[in-house]
Amino acid sequence: MGTFSGDLRYGIRILLKSPGFSLAAIVVLALGIGANTAIFSVLNTVLLRPLPFKDPQSLVRVWHVPPQKSFPGISRFVVSAANYIDWRNQNHVFDKMAAYQAGRSTLTGGPQPESVLSATVGTDFFSVLQAQPKLGRAFSPDEGQPGHNNVAVISNAFWKNHFASNPSAIGQTLTLDAMPYTIVGVMPQSLQFASWDPTSAQVWLPLALSDKEAAVRGDHNFVVVARLKPGVDLKQAQAEMTNISSRLAQQYPKDDTDWGAIVVPLGEDLTGSTRPALLVLLGAVAFVLLIACANVANLILAKSFARNKEIAIRSALGASRKRIINQVLSETVLLSLVGGLLGLLLAWFGLSFISHYLADQLPRADEIGLDLRVLAFAAAISLITGLAAGLIPALRLAQTDLNQTLKLGFGKGDSGSGGRTRSVLVVSEVALSLILLIGAGLMLRSLAALRNSNPGFDPHNVLTMTVPIPSMKYEKPAQQTEFFDNVLQRVRVLPGVVSAATIDGLPLVGGSIQPVVIEGRAAEVFAVQPEIPVRRISTGYLRTLHTRLLQGRDFSEADRAGTPTVALISQAMATRFWPNENPIGKHFTLSFSPEASREVVGVVENAKLQGLDADNQLDAIYIPEAQNGNGFAFLTVRTSLPPADLAPAVIKAIQQVDPDQTVQDVLTMDDVASNSIFQQRFSAALLASFASLALLLAAVGIYSVLAYAVGRRVREIGVRMALGAQMPAVLRMILFDGMKPTLIGIAIGLAGALALGRIVANQIYGVKPTDPLTFAVVSILLTAVALVASIIPAYRAARIDPMRALRDE
Repeated sequence: MGTFSGDLRYGIRILLKSPGFSLAAIVVLALGIGANTAIFSVLNTVLLRPLPFKDPQSLVRVWHVPPQKSFPGISRFVVSAANYIDWRNQNHVFDKMAAYQAGRSTLTGGPQPESVLSATVGTDFFSVLQAQPKLGRAFSPDEGQPGHNNVAVISNAFWKNHFASNPSAIGQTLTLDAMPYTIVGVMPQSLQFASWDPTSAQVWLPLALSDKEAAVRGDHNFVVVARLKPGVDLKQAQAEMTNISSRLAQQYPKDDTDWGAIVVPLGEDLTGSTRPALLVLLGAVAFVLLIACANVANLILAKSFARNKEIAIRSALGASRKRIINQVLSETVLLSLVGGLLGLLLAWFGLSFISHYLADQLPRADEIGLDLRVLAFAAAISLITGLAAGLIPALRLAQTDLNQTLKLGFGKGDSGSGGRTRSVLVVSEVALSLILLIGAGLMLRSLAALRNSNPGFDPHNVLTMTVPIPSMKYEKPAQQTEFFDNVLQRVRVLPGVVSAATIDGLPLVGGSIQPVVIEGRAAEVFAVQPEIPVRRISTGYLRTLHTRLLQGRDFSEADRAGTPTVALISQAMATRFWPNENPIGKHFTLSFSPEASREVVGVVENAKLQGLDADNQLDAIYIPEAQNGNGFAFLTVRTSLPPADLAPAVIKAIQQVDPDQTVQDVLTMDDVASNSIFQQRFSAALLASFASLALLLAAVGIYSVLAYAVGRRVREIGVRMALGAQMPAVLRMILFDGMKPTLIGIAIGLAGALALGRIVANQIYGVKPTDPLTFAVVSILLTAVALVASIIPAYRAARIDPMRALRDE
């Protein structure tokens, strides 16, 4: 330890003697370590940290597995009420099981109506999570019966905001959707629904199914969470659920044929969609750290070879190779530890931005921060980075030829092999940078392809907002239709409004998918009928969204309740079910409302209802809102003014129809489109940032190696110029020395990018992982940057005064 502390003190003195070198190395390491720490913090919170519940590894979700014939590529599906009840009653592997359904409720009784996030949950929901109320109690079994479910449990945040954390909130009444609910419990801060589920809740209500609702198998509405019994593993649970699904398929062939079940750990299920993107980003920052290591190793090599006479004298006086290696490593470890502290600071600032930016987009984003595991990771990579950056210089110095070095002046003992080592490091930097740049280029091209793809409508100058009318207040479809008719009449006459309409699910964000029976074809059993996205729209919707009518007619005011049921279909659906036929006049039935045979009266342009990247999901059915009612609708308003400017006037018009009506999610359609590709935008932005940092580090590495090489070759260049070499010849020589490792690195990087292309294949859209344009542009960019980094040392070399260079020698 005495020797180690001596090495550290000596390392501090050496580094303080070269503050410029030390600062450069520390900044390079801080950038690499900070980026890795920030991304690891996100990955740690989202993927590694246990859920905030007792025994979280026992918590699972149970999903339906739909028939691939009806749902190609979809492996998980929400659950029907009857199947959930059979699962709960027939299984022997779960301690408890509960279904839940998230939504919104309108809270009235205060100064203004308020929309609150609510969840209707089975009475065992809190028992499954083993979550104890902070105040009061959870739901009792009898409160899962219709007529006994007028109770509510509220979140800690709701209790704080609406009752000022007053314990007397227990027993008070909330009016939600015009129905009274008595507060029976307050959940603690640790139970934040948003921290483990994309759907958050401020209020929980008991799920109370009537006998009729409990018998429904074809309507899938619920998510199911369960807790494994002690000693039961995932494999046993899956086998049990597979057996139950097989029995139900035999017992109810019409509804359950080919419908299976899958048991997924809750933590894994929450992060399944984000895991690939986070792992790609972690790989990207690992590349940045490797580039930083190579960069610092190059700096250390340059500095250490300037001290090789000193090292040779130490060796001659008896210093062993181990002592020399330890001494060099102590310097690099010191640099990396200081860089690690600065990197932690950078990571802290970065995480503040990331957690705010991802608050509604990433599971558990509100929990992202620096914990002990992250600090341990930062310390470990700082130490490893210091050792990795110093190992090559240390080994090179330990192999110094004493006789040759002692014959030369101080600082003149650089060997050819030392130059080759630095060139190898530059090759590594360039290759890693190229791979990162190609990955970022592919992501950016994918993002551009998404933005430029035709969604089947014009999102510009369209205002949207959610208008969820209470089902208890507007029970009948006729009441719902009347409400929205009145709203549209008031909104359409507002100054600046071009047209307005309603739809029950905005394009790009998903929505209802229903089984369909095509008239004139052999009807398949319900369980394997083709499933098509269905949207309820008002008249004027096509005009508001600028979706083209290709054939037939649009809906009119005559298409109301009591008239023959009609529908519009997308061009993709017409091609799928009536190829080479005229679909106008054809009929089909939606299996959820089999009493109504719907006539196709029009064919419309394909619109991307499920997302901008859903090129293979363009089938769609549109039915008139006036024939079906609409208890939950999005109002869409095309404007001649900036859409956001009209939002207050539109909201006022809605509340003139019903003063208690709430409005949510006021966005432009451009915002909706942008939000639908948020994950792609975030991944592309981070990857581009890391690639830019890698490019900068590679440029610094090339410059530092060339600058050092020019400094070591002053005498050689002076002799060449004294013998008649001209400035262009010297420039070409130095530029060739700089570009040679660059071109080798580009060749290696291209091969690496081709090999790793499959990793980003699932993250990109509209571009191949081997896109030649991206590969060519990135290669040219990196070559240009390397050329610029080489010009300054080359120019300095070409301006050397031969006489002065020879006198200095």
